[in-house]
Amino acid sequence: MAVLNHPPAAPDIAALKGRALNLRRKMMAMASGKGEGYIAQGLGMADCLASLYFHEMRYDPENPQWKERDRFVLSTGHYSIAMYAVLAEAGILSADELTTYGLNGSRLPMSTFDDIPGVEMVGGSLGHGLGQAVGMALGLKLDGSSARVFCEFSDGELQEGSTWEAAMGGATFKCDNLVAIIDCNGIQADGPVTVRIEPVADKMTAFGWETLEIDGNDIEALVDALARLRTPNGKPKCIVQRTTPGAGVPTIMARDRAHFVRIDNSEWTALIDELEREHG
Repeated sequence: MAVLNHPPAAPDIAALKGRALNLRRKMMAMASGKGEGYIAQGLGMADCLASLYFHEMRYDPENPQWKERDRFVLSTGHYSIAMYAVLAEAGILSADELTTYGLNGSRLPMSTFDDIPGVEMVGGSLGHGLGQAVGMALGLKLDGSSARVFCEFSDGELQEGSTWEAAMGGATFKCDNLVAIIDCNGIQADGPVTVRIEPVADKMTAFGWETLEIDGNDIEALVDALARLRTPNGKPKCIVQRTTPGAGVPTIMARDRAHFVRIDNSEWTALIDELEREHG
């Protein structure tokens, strides 16, 4: 059994940045093959996923259903392009399969299904992830497991009552083995988030969560926050991460509307070159 990533005493920041770049490369290759995809959100999440899968989380790539694994719950199922990239980088999915992303008949659709190795929940309909993560965390505590649950959900999902019901539940049941990661990128399908949700960190704190707010595209800040939230103290944990859609590719970062990106196939090569220049 090749169990990975009990958190080391000191993170290898350079290696984690290299992993994040690899994730962005994989995502760009997946999107370029289709000319479209939820690439901006995926690029924004790359640093977080690198920090989780290659520093913080405990899992076995040879046995994705290992009982004592840490769980990563991706509530925003349309971020699947990032999920598949990290699962391939971790050795859970074959990198060759990534070329099928979004194709008819592929098992890698543009929103996640839980029959994909390494995927914990069906994504697509938003507002469900935190509730499922609370249930997983409570179940693990009742079983006496040391495994933890990491749940990503979006700022847009803070517009949904089910998210706040789950937040109350996590605090009520003292799920201190649960880390919520709120991806605050400021966008939803048709433009900016419409409902007033700020101040997010203060609201989560008021709901009984131990909360930190960071730059989600800063790997040093991510691994520091994850380390600070490891201690069981009866409170669920929350990282409010501010991310930039398209992070790593300035042309995508500069788009006014980046929720779903369609670009002519001839332009993707230039964008991939831009990614390499930014990290050269």
